Amino acid sequence: MARLDELLRLLKASDGSDLHLAAGMAPRLRRSGELEVVESWPVLQDAELRLLLQEIANAGQWAEYERSRDLDFAYGVAGVARFRANYFVQEHGAAAVFRMIPEQILTSAELRLPPAIERLALLRQGLVLITGPTGSGKSTTLAAVIHSINEKFARHIVTIEDPVEFVHQNRESLLSHREVGSHTRGFAPALRAAVRQDADVVLVGEMRDLDTISAALTAAEMGLLVFGTLHTNSASKTIDRIIDAFPARDQNQVRLSLSESLAAVVAQLLLPRATGRGRIAVHEILLRTPALANLIREGNTPMLRSMIQGGRQQGMQLMDDALFARMQAGEIRPEDAHRKAVEKQRFEAQLPRDGVAPAA
Repeated sequence: MARLDELLRLLKASDGSDLHLAAGMAPRLRRSGELEVVESWPVLQDAELRLLLQEIANAGQWAEYERSRDLDFAYGVAGVARFRANYFVQEHGAAAVFRMIPEQILTSAELRLPPAIERLALLRQGLVLITGPTGSGKSTTLAAVIHSINEKFARHIVTIEDPVEFVHQNRESLLSHREVGSHTRGFAPALRAAVRQDADVVLVGEMRDLDTISAALTAAEMGLLVFGTLHTNSASKTIDRIIDAFPARDQNQVRLSLSESLAAVVAQLLLPRATGRGRIAVHEILLRTPALANLIREGNTPMLRSMIQGGRQQGMQLMDDALFARMQAGEIRPEDAHRKAVEKQRFEAQLPRDGVAPAA
């Protein structure tokens, strides 16, 4: 057993999400969003940490790390979990972060996803974007939707990731997991190839550049159901981010393409539970309607908030409304809801005053 496995087992046993290693400091675990020092381990110096990291990387991966000083790959510990590993170099030497990917894929019901997100599995075509900051659980939500498709429908599902995170077993669907670097040269080439591979559903781990965004739009226009992620925190910012990725001369055409292909945007945040144990996801949900297509074509994204508010019966919701509901139910603390809210005045009356909670 690799020595690093001890820390990864501890991460799982501690119900943590990430393991942080860096030369010049002791290992740290992220639990419920906070970093905690692993008291049983000493400070790791650069040479010792490099030996730990090299032990679980193959020769090609280690050569890539030494050459570029960055490396992404997946590593599994039998009976524990898979981990997304990121190696890098910082001012004191080597460093790495391991994100735990549960071996068992949680279902939409287990994650308590809103019904509107569960219904995304019923779509046959279009572009669905799951957005949010790093560590907000986007991959977990996407895995639950893909799992639902796999359980219910006979489809060819192609996942394109860097590295492959959740591994789905073939049920009703056929899964093709493709890892950037190992199985394909990049996200955009793999997306273009998916059309020739008779794919019904494509999952793009990250839409990080113009080529990938363009290929995703084209695939959705050609009739595929494309799921992708972006690092934006609202529906309006997501649409602006897609359009602004293109040169100004192309943006009118992109608005037309996006208006015809966008099926849904789900912006997700992960907040600490009020109990202090674990975290809970909160969502803003935008769904396709004729009004949405018009707003995108006209470049009128400021009107999206009003449109979402008017679409509650269809399952749409604003992030502020979702935060307020979680706060009212006692699931998250008022100060955490206030910190993430757009219209903060709505939450101020709920904030504790001089250590005293507001009267019920």
